[in-house]
Amino acid sequence: MKKSSIIEILITLSLVICFFILIVMRDTLSRQLFISGMFILVDIYVLIAFLSLVSDQRSKWLLAAAYIIISLYGYYGMFVAFERWRTDPGLASPLHNFTIGFAFTLLVSKFVLVLGLVIQDIGRLIYGTGQSMAGLFIDVSSENGFPQRRNFLTTAAATIAAVPFFSMLYGITFGKYNYTVEHLKLRFKDLPKAFKGLKVVQISDAHAGSWDSVDKVQQGITKINELKPDIVVFTGDLVNGNKNEIDPFINVFAAIEAPMGKYAVLGNHDYYGTPRDPNQEEAYWADFLNKYKKMGFDLILNENRAITKDGEQIKLIGVENWGAGRWFPKKGDLDKACEGCGENDFAILLSHDPTHFDEHVVDHSQKIHLTLSGHTHGMQFGVKFKNFKWSPVQYRYKKWMGLYEVKDQFLYVNRGFGFLGFPGRVGMWPEITCIELNT
Repeated sequence: MKKSSIIEILITLSLVICFFILIVMRDTLSRQLFISGMFILVDIYVLIAFLSLVSDQRSKWLLAAAYIIISLYGYYGMFVAFERWRTDPGLASPLHNFTIGFAFTLLVSKFVLVLGLVIQDIGRLIYGTGQSMAGLFIDVSSENGFPQRRNFLTTAAATIAAVPFFSMLYGITFGKYNYTVEHLKLRFKDLPKAFKGLKVVQISDAHAGSWDSVDKVQQGITKINELKPDIVVFTGDLVNGNKNEIDPFINVFAAIEAPMGKYAVLGNHDYYGTPRDPNQEEAYWADFLNKYKKMGFDLILNENRAITKDGEQIKLIGVENWGAGRWFPKKGDLDKACEGCGENDFAILLSHDPTHFDEHVVDHSQKIHLTLSGHTHGMQFGVKFKNFKWSPVQYRYKKWMGLYEVKDQFLYVNRGFGFLGFPGRVGMWPEITCIELNT
């Protein structure tokens, strides 16, 4: 058996053992050091696989040098990401976002490749062990034992890993600003006639602290205005955690045109910058709310607004964030928000987190005809076709994107206007929702 095969099998066993050790490890510092060691082990493992695909020595040296440089750039991206989240640098730079995104891209691609290699190597290990055991009882060929990796299987694993690599590379360069308009027509028997044809445009989850281009965001705003909406609503998470993140984009959002008003609610991230000192809290929120006013948005906090037209009205209700997740703020008060609403009022609710719909909206005494939410982002990764949609986020949220109907009440979940964490979008492009109400 070749020396390279022994090394490959040993690294495979080490990675499997390390994975299970990591699961039971509790000390934070130890976990961080352990993960760092695993990264190095993974890079050695992947590099050996790549080197096995070329034969001449010069190519091996060039491939090794290229792999090391790219991997070091990926590790630098992780450092940049940590520093950015630890500090408050203001408007992100395109280079920083690309570097962080490239680090994510490498990480995911290596994971996919390693998974394919480990499956192959475990097969080799099982086969080789079986051959060795058989050799104790019968004569076996000297060529038997632990087989070498099959190049076509290694190439297949690398090809599969290339799919997320190039997809995510597109997502961090173009996909994150690939604003798409979703058109939706809804019919309601009790919609006041004056509001027939009302056009409501929804955006959500801006996460302004992640953006790196005012001009690109302006392109999305231009698309909103081209729809000629009657009302524009924003359903939470204006910022990642600091109110000042929106400052470079205030004039951009102020340019949104809606003759019947622009309205907004808060999302979970909008609370994360609240000062711990109670003496500073009031001033912080006064300044934050003033930013909404500068953008021309009426922030609805557990309240409602009457939208009137030709002597008829509908109620636009807004709640503060309420999410079923353990760590999410539960400040939304639907009872308070509905005060003053009549039993027969047509009602639209703005509520950031879609879990609020099942937990509090569906069975509430006030009938909510349409709830507009965001929050999930479609995980910024997935696929969407006419009759099929998939994203890993669906295993966390039952209602995660698009239109749902329960007990003659609609919920629409917008996949977001911005991005968070991973500075890109793959398949789950940033969304502008255009909803037309009819009878």
